Amino acid sequence: MDQFTINLLFVGASFALYIGIAIWARAGSTSEFYAAGRGVHPVTNGMATAADWMSAASFISMAGLIAFTGYDNSTFLMGWTGGYVLLALLLAPYLRKFGKFTVSEFIGDRFYSQTARIVAVICLIVASVTYVIGQMTGVGVAFGRFLEVSNTTGLLIGAGVVFAYAVFGGMKGVTYTQVAQYCVLITAYTIPAIFISLQLTGTPIPALGLFGDTASGVPLLTKLDSIVTELGFNEYTAHHSNTLNMVLFTLSLMIGTAGLPHVIMRFFTVPKVSDARWSAGWALVFIALLYLTAPAVGAMARLNITDMMWPNGGIEGGAVTVEQIDNDARYDWMATWQKTGLLDWEDKNGDGKIQYYNDKSESMQAIAEQKGWVGNELTKFNRDILVLANPEIANLPGWVIGLVAAGGLAAALSTAAGLLLAISSAVSHDLIKGAINPQISEKGELLSARIAMAVAIAVATWLGLNPPGFAAQTVALAFGLAAASIFPALMMGIFSTRINNTGAVAGMMAGLVVTLVYIFLHKGWLFIPGTNSFTDADPLLGPIQSTSFGAVGAMVNFAVAYVVAGMTKETPQEIKELVESVRIPRGAGAAQNK
Repeated sequence: MDQFTINLLFVGASFALYIGIAIWARAGSTSEFYAAGRGVHPVTNGMATAADWMSAASFISMAGLIAFTGYDNSTFLMGWTGGYVLLALLLAPYLRKFGKFTVSEFIGDRFYSQTARIVAVICLIVASVTYVIGQMTGVGVAFGRFLEVSNTTGLLIGAGVVFAYAVFGGMKGVTYTQVAQYCVLITAYTIPAIFISLQLTGTPIPALGLFGDTASGVPLLTKLDSIVTELGFNEYTAHHSNTLNMVLFTLSLMIGTAGLPHVIMRFFTVPKVSDARWSAGWALVFIALLYLTAPAVGAMARLNITDMMWPNGGIEGGAVTVEQIDNDARYDWMATWQKTGLLDWEDKNGDGKIQYYNDKSESMQAIAEQKGWVGNELTKFNRDILVLANPEIANLPGWVIGLVAAGGLAAALSTAAGLLLAISSAVSHDLIKGAINPQISEKGELLSARIAMAVAIAVATWLGLNPPGFAAQTVALAFGLAAASIFPALMMGIFSTRINNTGAVAGMMAGLVVTLVYIFLHKGWLFIPGTNSFTDADPLLGPIQSTSFGAVGAMVNFAVAYVVAGMTKETPQEIKELVESVRIPRGAGAAQNK
């Protein structure tokens, strides 16, 4: 059986499962559509949250970015997992106790303002649509490879699949579909990692293999450092980026995680307040299974790729030949990925070999001139293909490659569905019912939610054709927007009675606008290529890149909210009492000294 057929079997079987679950758990009421009837068990919810969270950025893109950058991109791991700690301790139980369907509804009621609710909807839509662009980018990469079509065609096919099961199932259908998707994606991620760890280090646990020895007795990371520095790249295990930007980026991911509406919505689905905190704890456990494996996947893949491009022992042994790439079965993966437009090479100097090195390194330029090289000949290697190509690079069995195909698609589609549900809920429940037509029927509200979701899919697909970066980078922009706009409003709404409606609205608008403008200045206005004035290699404000600016935007939000609140009317007494009732357990008496 050929690889294409194996891929179709694995992907087809997983999709049949997802769509079957969506039909079985089809939402029949707004409670089921928005909050799954509030009857989801904490363990089930934790697993669904993990799938909702571990998107194309985590499954497909993160290990690729770590592989080609090294230690500096460990910020993705620190920021994303740290955010769940904030969410579990500071937000999830209190928001669940408030008892609303959506984040925007909480903000509207807490800040006793329809304007605040509408501004929250705008912030939510901007952050969520940006996030969906990253997911659709991953969907296009995955479908393009495993259906052996162009990236664009793969993206359009993926959009159709998302529409089929997300629009009809609502939160109830999405929850149980995401449980199945988690099982698929975690199996698909860990099995190849175990195989490759055994091949390289003899250790079946990838996280331990990362710090283990290779067959030659040299520690894996020491060998990797030696190889990449020989080719002119930065040392893999060392810190090279700006520390301030690294701290801001990590903080942006952390508070962005705690402010993402599609994640917060998951905690509205459990029966009790305590279940919300348990759900966050279980989600961390399920997420850790992948995040502890990702650094090993990145390092081992980088080592394998470098060995394939220099199969004779480094520069002195000589690079891989064009004849080897064309005729050796171990290099078939390169021709397959070349069809997607995400991988390419060129024999620039006509010597029959493909030299892969850092042609921007001064030391390598001198070596290249001496040897007659005219530039890096691995001209394109999209970081988003690494995890999906990893089993092929390591020459693993066909069924493993098919499993990874299903896992990559599960990761991208599960998060896309959660995000689209957050968008549709904001439009139908908060905008249409909350502000435009409060008398709308339940049937009408469900219809408007599904129409909003369909429109969001169309917009995200169009923007996904020309994304502002790799999947994980695009997702980082969404985290920055959530960090700058939604997280501060939630924190101040729960823990401060001083912030009134005017302060909250001013803070959200200031945080969103300043962050959005900073991103557009670096990534192009409305993400249109060529309209940017700066780049992340040469940012507007010193070392602060667009992906790190969310933390600065959050500071602006807090500052503006407190200043404006201090200059305007005090928060009404009934709202202060509401905040106290949400934050302090009922029946708790004052402390006594006896």
